[in-house]
Amino acid sequence: MARHGQGKSGGFRTIILYRTAERAFFVYGFAKSDRDNISDDEKAEFKKAAEHVLGLSETHLAELIGKGQFTEVHDHGEEIPE
Repeated sequence: MARHGQGKSGGFRTIILYRTAERAFFVYGFAKSDRDNISDDEKAEFKKAAEHVLGLSETHLAELIGKGQFTEVHDHGEEIPE
């Protein structure tokens, strides 16, 4: 993800759990200047997390949002600038 005014090389890496046309969950982000990438162990843990999170029912997800453990973000049909 590019940093505003600096391009991709000065940007961020993001971890997003995603299922096509269903849901996307932002779970982690960091500046490229802070570290190169995630480790293989972290990658494996994110894959486990993806299985769990993407398998949540609508009811369970609504409960987690209600408890403040997840935050829902809406674009309200607006274009999100790059």
